[in-house]
Amino acid sequence: MTSSTTVLSGLHAWLVTDDVASSRQAKLGRAYRVWLELLANPLAFGGAVVVLVLVALALLAPVISPYNPNAQNLLEALRPPSATHWFGTDEYGRDVFSRVLFGARTTLYTTLLVAIIVAPIGFLVGATSGYLGGWVDTVLMRITDIFLAFPGLVLALAFSAALGPGIENAVIAISLTVWPPIARLARAETLTVRNADYVVAARLQGASVARILWRHIVPICAPSIIVRVTLSMASIILTAAGLGFLGLGVQPPTAEWGAMAASGRQYLLDAWWLTTIPGLAILLVSLAFNLLGDGLRDILDPRNG
Repeated sequence: MTSSTTVLSGLHAWLVTDDVASSRQAKLGRAYRVWLELLANPLAFGGAVVVLVLVALALLAPVISPYNPNAQNLLEALRPPSATHWFGTDEYGRDVFSRVLFGARTTLYTTLLVAIIVAPIGFLVGATSGYLGGWVDTVLMRITDIFLAFPGLVLALAFSAALGPGIENAVIAISLTVWPPIARLARAETLTVRNADYVVAARLQGASVARILWRHIVPICAPSIIVRVTLSMASIILTAAGLGFLGLGVQPPTAEWGAMAASGRQYLLDAWWLTTIPGLAILLVSLAFNLLGDGLRDILDPRNG
């Protein structure tokens, strides 16, 4: 026990020391400090735990699920929550608990795919606009303003209606509504450093625009973009659920929380669990991403140090 404590104490001292001997130590130390600050923030840590639980449930849904989420049994239709069916059954006799688990997979897939799409697009548009300036800045920002002029859900509905229902089209529609705020943020961050000494030195040495953006602008913008994307996760989940609720997202029989809430609304008085449980899942995960995003903003923003 004493030996383990000594090793852990030595590792802690090595990670938090200001006398850094290598870039690897610096990166590990930075990540360790972020972890310590996350632990010190109960709300942010709680949000992170919920998100990790969501990921675990989504990955292990085929193992954890007691029933096939699409298996119908009309003799068991609209059964209330019980020891056999923890969250009850829907109008087709499908186990709601199993469908909530598989709905987590759909929600996570949609959310991560949108984040992977919008983060690089938003950064590229915003950083290019802020770094080059002039007519490039004017054109890119006016295009961004056009997208920002419409409420996100309305714009997503319009694109989904034009593209047609389906998870891929829903991802595209949501992505088109999420990237503009990221572009604005990336532009603002780029404007603060585009005339910094190290950027000017790289430019004088003949570095290309792409190299300057990647080597010098990305490290500055990355923390803010990570926070922005994390905070956007809640709106992505709500928009995806809204599209599913209106029949423009994931199509039956695939389990999706918004579609589950929509199918249960006609039984709201007699079978409250059909709408309430998917709605609570949406609420809990959205709240978790908001809490995590707020915590990351406090941790990663150097102006709060």
